[in-house]
Amino acid sequence: MTTTRDTEPGSAPPPRSVGAAETGDSAEAVKATEPVKATEPVKATEPVKATEPVEAPVPLRRLVPLAAQHVLAMIAAPVSTVFLVAGTLKMPPGATASLLSAVLLLCGGGALLQSLGVWRIGGRLPFVMLPGGAATALFLQIAQEHGAPTATGAVLLAAALLLSVLPLYARVVRLFPPLVMGVTVLLIGIAMIRVAARLVTGPDGTGEPRAVLLAALTVAATVAAYVFLRGVWRQTSVLIGMATGTVVAVTTGLGAFAPAVGSGFALPDLLPFGSPRFDLVAALPLLVFSLTTLAEITGQTVLNSETVGRTPAPERDVPRVARADALVSMVGGLFGTSLMVTSAENIGIGRLTGVRSRFVTAGAGVLLVGLGLATPVSRALAGIPEAVVGGSALVVYAVIAVMGVEMLRRADLSGTGPGSLTAALALTAGLLPLLSPDLYAGFPAWARTILGSGVVAGTLTAVVLTALLRPVRGDREHGTDEGRPAPPS
Repeated sequence: MTTTRDTEPGSAPPPRSVGAAETGDSAEAVKATEPVKATEPVKATEPVKATEPVEAPVPLRRLVPLAAQHVLAMIAAPVSTVFLVAGTLKMPPGATASLLSAVLLLCGGGALLQSLGVWRIGGRLPFVMLPGGAATALFLQIAQEHGAPTATGAVLLAAALLLSVLPLYARVVRLFPPLVMGVTVLLIGIAMIRVAARLVTGPDGTGEPRAVLLAALTVAATVAAYVFLRGVWRQTSVLIGMATGTVVAVTTGLGAFAPAVGSGFALPDLLPFGSPRFDLVAALPLLVFSLTTLAEITGQTVLNSETVGRTPAPERDVPRVARADALVSMVGGLFGTSLMVTSAENIGIGRLTGVRSRFVTAGAGVLLVGLGLATPVSRALAGIPEAVVGGSALVVYAVIAVMGVEMLRRADLSGTGPGSLTAALALTAGLLPLLSPDLYAGFPAWARTILGSGVVAGTLTAVVLTALLRPVRGDREHGTDEGRPAPPS
């Protein structure tokens, strides 16, 4: 039995001692020394380097249906988001169709960038990209209070901020533990339920019975699809609810379906709201939110890495994913969209199918780009009645509020720690502007912008209290008394 040495590929062979084999005294001595060479052990270790599942190519006949499955699972989010924006800002059908084309193109380009990666941009993981629901809520809040051009400028500022803080990633992400993230997301969900309700009732808050009924039927169809369907169809329950609501509106006369005029292929409009205006105070809600996304990106990147069998490396992959998010968001701001964020919706499909290749989501990106260029699709979707959009939006933002509750469950809210007090005061600061809109009417404009935004006020309160009360919590956990160290045991 011949033993071999552990030799790394490409290293030089171990030196041979000068003996009979080199002096030519006997052929048997030469044969005896040959196994000591490193060439054979190197060959033996080379096949061990197998291709990771995430890097495995997929044949085209399988790639197309798998990619289409990812598109079906995520298409409801961009469609419903665009109609929420269009309904809130009273955009005409043509502008709505152009905005939908832009969002689909950005979703496809973002999926390609995250899946394939360019230099240090993109995680090279099977990700798709979507318009962030919470980011869209803040975008609409800024647009309603300060105008759509200011909201566009806020998107550009938020994306630039995200890029600039990436070198300080490890420090920034500590400011947003589950407690802070939970408060932020819960407040966003609550605030946007109010905005979605205005799509049904109208700006004056008094809805027509037929509009309320149509929204209720849309919600019922969405719930039925979610309860009775399975797999990828269940993930498209929001889209199915919108389709059902539109059919009911047309057949019963509760609403009208009026697609935008146009056909063929076309690029979306650049700067649909005009030249962006930059106002740091008005942009503060999106600026704060862009920092909180680092915590979400971290969790999604680690989860996706584990799903595809790659060892998680947040310090390497999270900045790459965040760079792609920021760059696509900058481009999106020029086309009238809010921040674009990487989504974890496709991770469940990867687990379900067992296909971990990043080329599948890259194929989904190609399909989304095609849908974005096909203007007949976007112009037909632009005709969905406003009450149907409002009903779907109620479901979407109610789910966002519940996500905030789920995040708070991961925080320590026991009565003995400061977590419950922090959450209570942060939620109070965030809900006051919603429950009493005129509370800060006598304050300066910059103070009204900060304190009057429930999301900003609640998030900042949670960040400050978490930072201030952390030493107190640490002292109690380590048995200190009034700042004095506990005696050694």
